[in-house]
Amino acid sequence: MKDIVDTAVAAGSFNTLVTAVQAAGLVETLKGEGPFTVFAPTDEAFGKLPAGTVENLLKPENKEQLQRIMLHHVVSGKVMSADIAGKQLEVETAGGTKLAIDATDGVKVGGATVVRADVEASNGVIHVVDSVILPE
Repeated sequence: MKDIVDTAVAAGSFNTLVTAVQAAGLVETLKGEGPFTVFAPTDEAFGKLPAGTVENLLKPENKEQLQRIMLHHVVSGKVMSADIAGKQLEVETAGGTKLAIDATDGVKVGGATVVRADVEASNGVIHVVDSVILPE
């Protein structure tokens, strides 16, 4: 079984996410032991951001901001959809921010909708989301 980064690369629909994780210097972290739960925006999700946003975030001078955004999509531990079904909760992200999860009617995470849940990796799980979740 592949780790979270290799699973995302192999899927082919997370090219922007993988590029952002690399630019943020988080590849080694997400290849680490974990376990991690990653809410992974698709390339389409990144495409919903205002024009130029991604390109701007990928600039070296914006690395800290990019790290903050990327870590807002990561939660410590392996949380499967069955673990939260029917619940509303707030979790702390790997970046120290709070993330609201509502699993009472489908699953919404910080305003994004989980479109594919429980993609298992050797060091955690990926839940595919339809929007980039920005920290407040």
